[in-house]
Amino acid sequence: MPAEKDHADVLVPPPVALALSVAAAWLADRLWPAPFLPPGFPRWPAGGVVIALGLAIALAAIVQFRRAGTAVRPDRPSRAVLTTGPYRWSRNPIYLAMLLVVAGLAVALDSLWQLAALAVLYGVLRWGVVAREEAYLERKFGAAYRDYARRVRRWI
Repeated sequence: MPAEKDHADVLVPPPVALALSVAAAWLADRLWPAPFLPPGFPRWPAGGVVIALGLAIALAAIVQFRRAGTAVRPDRPSRAVLTTGPYRWSRNPIYLAMLLVVAGLAVALDSLWQLAALAVLYGVLRWGVVAREEAYLERKFGAAYRDYARRVRRWI
């Protein structure tokens, strides 16, 4: 592969998609609050656990990238198909972690807007990022990636 083409052609950098979706939902919630949880629900403890789980998964996945000596960013070349750590259970643990963080925020903030942001973020990640990354990884790694994709689910 030519160096200038040796990366996934993602629609938007995933951290940007995350930040924009959370910020838009936060702003919408400030303008038109839309709670969904019953009064007295332990929003922050419950949401905090989900957020912490997401952050732990992301950290574990990033450690695997570092150990493999490959780039975390999808606009950089991949040097390996990761199959250890959280990549044993999910082909996209960092994106799964992002979705968990937004779900945790939805609970902690009691915001239907954050749930809507979760749905939008899922769509952007699934079709604007993951589909493009999968096509790139299959082109670059061929049978090794196809075998991995057959063994490990896309999300969980």
